Amino acid sequence: QVQLVESGGGLVQAGGSLRLSCAASVSRFSVKTVGWYRQAPGKQRELVARITDLGSTNYADSVKGRFTISRDNAKNTVYLQMNSLTPEDTAVYYCNVVSLFGDVWGQGTQVTVSS
Repeated sequence: QVQLVESGGGLVQAGGSLRLSCAASVSRFSVKTVGWYRQAPGKQRELVARITDLGSTNYADSVKGRFTISRDNAKNTVYLQMNSLTPEDTAVYYCNVVSLFGDVWGQGTQVTVSS
């Protein structure tokens, strides 16, 4: 069974940065896509950024130019670098891995941006 370990959330002031990490207990060769999603209170979960096995990326319009998704294949880890954070980025961030073994979600990590 694929397991994900997320880390890197926390409290930051507006304009600050955070880096989220998602480590997967599965060979990178079986991974199709890794995505970061977020869910704010009272809102639906939304895609923030996604990276495919070929390295293609896509971002939500609201984070383009501020967030960067990347991966370290040697560590089976995907990162989400978040810069120029605003209070609107406050949410629980979830990592999602789609692999040959199925679709797995992380436990979520809280990101809170104060104004």
